[in-house]
Amino acid sequence: MCGKLGVFFASMPEPIVGGMYLVMFGIISAVGISNLQFVDLTSSRNVFVIGISLYMGLVVPTWTAKTLADPATKDSLNTGSEELDQLVVVIMTSGMIIGGALACFLDNTIPGTDEERGMTSYKKATEDCSDIELIKKIYHVPGTEWLCGKFPFLRKLPFVQD
Repeated sequence: MCGKLGVFFASMPEPIVGGMYLVMFGIISAVGISNLQFVDLTSSRNVFVIGISLYMGLVVPTWTAKTLADPATKDSLNTGSEELDQLVVVIMTSGMIIGGALACFLDNTIPGTDEERGMTSYKKATEDCSDIELIKKIYHVPGTEWLCGKFPFLRKLPFVQD
């Protein structure tokens, strides 16, 4: 079955695959941007975090690709370990990793109020859901009760349910 599925995808014309990528990444981008609905976009702190993260997510992969393509500088990344070199290249050429990691770092290090960060409006929006038991059943992560029993500090993480 896997071979036939691979043949099916390999036989697709490139414009069809390009169209599928366009739709898929468009949806991913729209969902990511829709998460900003809770954030105060009039705050210079948030505009800075979003702007720098988007900019670095676009620029660093381009710079890395140009640096590695230039024969004079292609050996500038040499850690002594070929596997580590490959890992660094993959990370540095992925705009989503660069932008996401930088946004997470900046959002958690630059001081801001809960209102600015969108925490209070997000909590209000999630409290409006009427069927809490259904939500817990849908978004249940197996093993979290056991882990939180062993390590109670995990309950403080925002993505761990009570």
